[in-house]
Amino acid sequence: MPAITVSHLVKSFSLAVRQPEQGRLRNFFKPEKEIVTAVDDISFTVPEGEAVAFIGPNGAGKSTTIKMLTGILYPTSGNMTVAGLHPYKNRRELAFRIGTLFGQRSQLVPNLPVRDSFELFGAIYELSPATVRRRQKELIGLFDLAEFVDRPVRKLSLGQRMRAEIAVALIHKPEIIFLDEPTIGLDIVAKKSLREVLGRINREEGVTLFLTSHDVGDIEALCTRTMVVNHGRIVVDESTDALKHDYFAHRPVKMVAVEPSLEEIIQDIYGAKK
Repeated sequence: MPAITVSHLVKSFSLAVRQPEQGRLRNFFKPEKEIVTAVDDISFTVPEGEAVAFIGPNGAGKSTTIKMLTGILYPTSGNMTVAGLHPYKNRRELAFRIGTLFGQRSQLVPNLPVRDSFELFGAIYELSPATVRRRQKELIGLFDLAEFVDRPVRKLSLGQRMRAEIAVALIHKPEIIFLDEPTIGLDIVAKKSLREVLGRINREEGVTLFLTSHDVGDIEALCTRTMVVNHGRIVVDESTDALKHDYFAHRPVKMVAVEPSLEEIIQDIYGAKK
């Protein structure tokens, strides 16, 4: 069974029209409406264990798609299944099968130590205390959290917090993890560390990765397949290697000589004689 199946998915929003010059509604009691289509008839399938990049410019429909796949938003039309479940119909059951990480939003409690967050999320996912302790030990080793696992989240560096965020998101052994800008704001060393761990859980535990990112390094390091979305439509869907070969095979390079060339010297000489 595929990890994710999407068929002719559409999501539209109804927005009130405002006067551009004043920013007010044209009619307060019966405002005019305009329909904005954020996701426009997309279809794709993601096999189990695949690492997929879902990329595009801001406003292309990436986050809206992820919110529908995780059951946060209802689609306007179309069908989809995630881990064999309908996200908006079986949201509670789906939550026990997937993990999520949003780079700009923390799911950890700032004043609690990371260790307590493991226990909190273990209780949320209805895991036994013994399972939480065993899984916590595995994740602390995998993500190298031992140095700061008993430190309050608010006192962690951004790189440490992001490692803890992913570790806690994996406490219940999800089959699929959705990553929205997981390395945003991280330095080069922290990005490299996070990518290595994510690649390891994809290879060794068979976790399906569905990634959105503006960082090409994330895509090259983690994803074997890339989908490019623009104006709510998928415009490219192919392997990451093929995408690099087809679209980045040639790169213009401008060279500036430190010293004048022989041609320039001869031109100066003949120009001076004239």
